[in-house]
Amino acid sequence: MSAGIVIAPAGPESAAVIAEILAAVMEPAWSPNSVAQFLAAPGSFALLAVAEAGRETGPAGFLLARTGADECDLVAMGVDSAWRRRGVGRALLEKAVEIAAGRGARSMFLEVAEGNRAAVGLYRSLGFADVGRRPGYYRRGRMEDGGADAQVMRRNIGPATS
Repeated sequence: MSAGIVIAPAGPESAAVIAEILAAVMEPAWSPNSVAQFLAAPGSFALLAVAEAGRETGPAGFLLARTGADECDLVAMGVDSAWRRRGVGRALLEKAVEIAAGRGARSMFLEVAEGNRAAVGLYRSLGFADVGRRPGYYRRGRMEDGGADAQVMRRNIGPATS
């Protein structure tokens, strides 16, 4: 990963920053209030990637996830366009896996648009495998267009179950 990037837990005080990055990478966008409400829910957590060195300072990416029982759901992840393909997404996801495993999760699930080759490649390189598909999961343009399908992916992150 690029030097000078710090991955840290984020709380409601970071809701506006997370919502801003989220709006640039995902539809429908979340408001800062929606992000804060998500973070207030039991099991939810956020990570923020912040550039702290040189000319490039400020938020570089975020991750929102929720743990429950022995699973973790990656709800949303985004990297600012200036920081893509520089290891920020990988660092966020690796930290999320560490946190989820520490909370007792044994697996992590996520959805990704089928056409998002970069994201699918990243997830596969980190051990995620396809386990399903959700037709029309992502909105693109008008709803009559049917949206984009999502690949559902899963990775074991804790001790194997008996």
